[in-house]
Amino acid sequence: MTKLLGISGSLRKASFNTGLLTAAKAVAPEGVEFETATLHGIPLYDGDVEAESGVPAPAEALKQQIIAADGVILFTPEYNNSVPGVFKNAIDWLSRPPADIRKVFGGRPFALAGATPGSFGTILSQNAWLAVLRTLGAELWSGKRLMVPKARALFDSEGQLADEETRERLRGFVQAFADYAATVKQRGGEAPSKS
Repeated sequence: MTKLLGISGSLRKASFNTGLLTAAKAVAPEGVEFETATLHGIPLYDGDVEAESGVPAPAEALKQQIIAADGVILFTPEYNNSVPGVFKNAIDWLSRPPADIRKVFGGRPFALAGATPGSFGTILSQNAWLAVLRTLGAELWSGKRLMVPKARALFDSEGQLADEETRERLRGFVQAFADYAATVKQRGGEAPSKS
C-alpha cells in the first residue's frame, strides 16, 4: 500500500486548489491510500513562540502526517506570481527544529500541482517552490506537471472540479506519482536512477 498525502495551500472554503485536492483523493488508484491535510490553525512562525513552547500542535500534526506518507503533493495557489504566504509559513514551521528536517523532507518524494483563474496554471508558484524543497532535501518528482489554468470555468460554485478532461489529467498525475513514490519506497528512500 502506497500512502500519499495531499496538502492544499489555500484556506478559502471554495478554493480551486482544495477542490483539486478533493478530486485527487477521489481518483486515487487502487492500492493507494490518499490522505488530505489542511493549514488551518497553523500560526505565523515566531521564533519566540518556538523557544517558549515548541512547534504548535497543528504544525506538529501536519509534520507527523508527512512523516507517515510515502509521497506528498502540494496543491499550490499562486499569489502575486509566487508561493502563498500561508503555505510557505507552514513549511517554515515544519522545518523546525532543524534536526527534524531530514526525517520530514529528506529524500521524501514531493510533487507540485495547482489551479488558478489565470492563464498559466500556477507555473510561477510551482517554480518558486523548487528552491524551497531542494533546500529542505525533498525528492522533487518531475515526471509530470499538473497546472490547471482558467479554473473558474472548470470548478463549480462550491469549488468542486466539474471538468472531466481535467479529472482525467489529474487521475494520470496521481497514478504516475503514486508509482514513483512506491518505487522510491521499495528502494529504501533512494530516488530511481535517472540514467
